[in-house]
Amino acid sequence: MTNMLNIKRAAAPLRQEVLQTLRTEIIEGRLAPGQRLTERALTEMLDVSRTVLRESLRQLEAEGLISLVPNKGPMVRALTVEEARELYRIREMLEGLGARLFAETAKPAQVKALEVALTRVERAYATDEPQVILTAKNDFYDAIHSGSGSENLSKMTATVLAQIWRWRAIGLTHPKRSKDRSRESARNLRDVVDAIRSGDGERAEQAARHEARLAASEVLRLLDCTESPASELPD
Repeated sequence: MTNMLNIKRAAAPLRQEVLQTLRTEIIEGRLAPGQRLTERALTEMLDVSRTVLRESLRQLEAEGLISLVPNKGPMVRALTVEEARELYRIREMLEGLGARLFAETAKPAQVKALEVALTRVERAYATDEPQVILTAKNDFYDAIHSGSGSENLSKMTATVLAQIWRWRAIGLTHPKRSKDRSRESARNLRDVVDAIRSGDGERAEQAARHEARLAASEVLRLLDCTESPASELPD
């Protein structure tokens, strides 16, 4: 935890700053699955009170990122195969609904922002840089969530993506990742954008769900063909 980002005091409530910092440390892998989160060390590193820290830890537990283990305290969760299957099914439904809502209520500026995000994804795939790709795809999905107009849907989707983030990040460099997966994903995202641009909610939902199902299939395929830890999964 020596590389923990320093909390910057800003207009946002301190608890939200602490929460976002810890969430980022977990989903980007600097706080690893199974790692204990010691209150004393965290309060010193983040320069916050135990009350603020505990409020943030309770929220992370609600999001499924940490567990409160008896006699050990909070620990970063390591997800099981069954949880992976369940979370990807939930992701499919949420992202499908987001695409449908976007298509049915799309504003020209939002569609333009989505098109720009898609272009960035395509350029990111060309770099073959995992972090660049992951950032671009997250921005793409953020654009869909914003366009859906549903704050509750955005929050629920963000919670699911946070839990599978480390699988996605590591999976982009997995040695057994399908060579066609990047092209396939880019093509599917173009289909989503085309359906949203056309205002076709049904087609947008089905296209988004199709891409989510393929991502899940790749996850489970790798689990079947490798003895690597469950954290080594794809996007």
